[in-house]
Amino acid sequence: MKTFVLGGGLVFLGVLMLSLWWFFRPTPPLPPEGQTMEGQLTAPDFPDGLEWLNTERPLSLRELRGKVVLLDFWTYCCINCMHILPDLKRLERKYANELVVIGVHSAKFFTEQETENVRQAILRYEIEHPVVNDNQMVIWSQYAVRAWPTLVLIDPQGKIVGYHSGEGIYEIFDKAIQQVIQTFEARGQLDRTPLRFKLERERTPRTVLHFPGKVLADETSQRLFIADSNHHRILVVSLKDNTIQKVIGSGEAGFADGAFDKARFRNPQGMAYDPKTETLYIADTDNHAIRKADLRREQVETLAGTGEQSRVYPPRPGKGKEVALNSPWDVVLLGDTLYIAMAGSHQLWRLDLQTLQAEPHAGTGREACIDGPLPASALAQPSGITTDGTKLYFADSEVSCIRMADVNPNGQLETLVGGDLFEFGDRDGTGRAARLQHPLGVVYVEGMLYVADTYNNKIKRLDPKTRRIETFVGTGEAGATDGTQARFDEPGGISYANGKLYVADTNNHLIRVVDIKTRQVSTLTLKGLERIRPPMQGQTALVETRPVAKVRGDSFTLRIEFRLPEGHKLNPHARSQVFLKAEGATLNGKSEVSLLLDQPTLEIAGTLTQPEAVIEIHGTLYHCESHNEGLCYFAERRLRQPIQRGGAENQILVSVPL
Repeated sequence: MKTFVLGGGLVFLGVLMLSLWWFFRPTPPLPPEGQTMEGQLTAPDFPDGLEWLNTERPLSLRELRGKVVLLDFWTYCCINCMHILPDLKRLERKYANELVVIGVHSAKFFTEQETENVRQAILRYEIEHPVVNDNQMVIWSQYAVRAWPTLVLIDPQGKIVGYHSGEGIYEIFDKAIQQVIQTFEARGQLDRTPLRFKLERERTPRTVLHFPGKVLADETSQRLFIADSNHHRILVVSLKDNTIQKVIGSGEAGFADGAFDKARFRNPQGMAYDPKTETLYIADTDNHAIRKADLRREQVETLAGTGEQSRVYPPRPGKGKEVALNSPWDVVLLGDTLYIAMAGSHQLWRLDLQTLQAEPHAGTGREACIDGPLPASALAQPSGITTDGTKLYFADSEVSCIRMADVNPNGQLETLVGGDLFEFGDRDGTGRAARLQHPLGVVYVEGMLYVADTYNNKIKRLDPKTRRIETFVGTGEAGATDGTQARFDEPGGISYANGKLYVADTNNHLIRVVDIKTRQVSTLTLKGLERIRPPMQGQTALVETRPVAKVRGDSFTLRIEFRLPEGHKLNPHARSQVFLKAEGATLNGKSEVSLLLDQPTLEIAGTLTQPEAVIEIHGTLYHCESHNEGLCYFAERRLRQPIQRGGAENQILVSVPL
């Protein structure tokens, strides 16, 4: 839980009364179980003029009377806020007709104030409830919130029932919501009319890579490993020709060992590779586990973690699949020891690969920026880690620092550059005077550290000896521009091989390549994309039935036009195709035809064999921007086209927008 102290006074009397109630509220904040659940103080409504996401229009608490409302005050950098999202989803599904969850995004970092960045976070975390961008922290102040995450429960008459700050929310609010429902259902004041909101994902095209979080380049094997995080899989790519060689994981979220095409991950992030054994170690972040992928046998095995988040403080060591971990975000291999950036518990851990004993290496578990002996130090959501063989260097994201820890367990931890929990920005410089903004990635290269300064949209270079850090590439503006004036969008991972940096450009859904000598940035163009058709996330493409087309005779021409977005073309490095199946007709003399597409329009000869026929069309298309083949989109369309005799034309036009 992150606490933020507000400065200044509250203007309006009503807000002042609420603030006094909030700061001097009794314990427990929610009424005891069994007590009538209703509030006494009217919840302030949402101010006008704020931007809303996951809904077509702004909402008000007044129009939600009759519903139980749960406000979630969050900021998208916060690991604690991420941890409660599964609980919120459980509550939303259990009380689908009674409960409305509203996210109040009150930003910590400058970058998080921007609505488009909040939208990307909603897509990345797969949030399914409305979110209001409280970028000036107006609602935060109205409710006198002091920590992320904080949840406020509002009854069907718009009164505040209580609040809770921190993780572990499900049981607390499950009981409270049940009691609120019972209280207001007995009075006839509960509205169970289903509400549906238009989600951001419904208006967002599907990319072949989906928020890639980390990347790992290996010179020995000439392989590039990409954590295709939101597709819950790892891609193995040749560094020689950018062709996808293997896919680790089925693409469906879950926690399952086994063959590559059956194994399941949940938001995998950092990786480490042992070329001698062809073993890839994976931080399976949302499964709170360390997994091993054997590239020879093509098998996945869990090494450590139960699959459930550890909620014990201080964190406890343990062995193998018996030890509970907390959001491992990155890993680095040194001998037989795997070092882990354990973001959720604000620590570095080490895993002995021979005994599978896992234990803290640095940090007490307290979230802070405290240097000193490893066991007494304090970290803040470490999210990237690298090594020079004797030191561990890591990106401590919530304090916006790059820090250094000895490999020796009896050693020290030092901060190389950066500020503290609420000291961040974009300032090149030396030591603690320099400023970064939520860095997530770091890699050691020939005496230098290269840093993915995530929220500044830059790659920076740090000399660990002089502690001087400076911008290496990136203008700082969000975008996907190549060249010497490159733009990134929240890059989260960075690796090195063959004189080049490989960057997981997370919000752009791209892998970028930086030539260290020339500082030229390019976009990696993956080949063999048909091997990684994006998973359907548990659902198949909807089948659209078109109006009946009438033709003059038995012979006809079927013309299918896939309408690409403006400025797009079919990706030449992927195999787009269409499958046609006819009942009561033939196409090119056959009942089934499969065709590869090199252009978005095709014509095929047909013949009716019955008075009425139906043609099923299943198109799988990969398209990209005409000037950028690296960013590839995936579209799948299924249609049924009925045909009858009795028309005036012999051509049937089927137009399919993507």
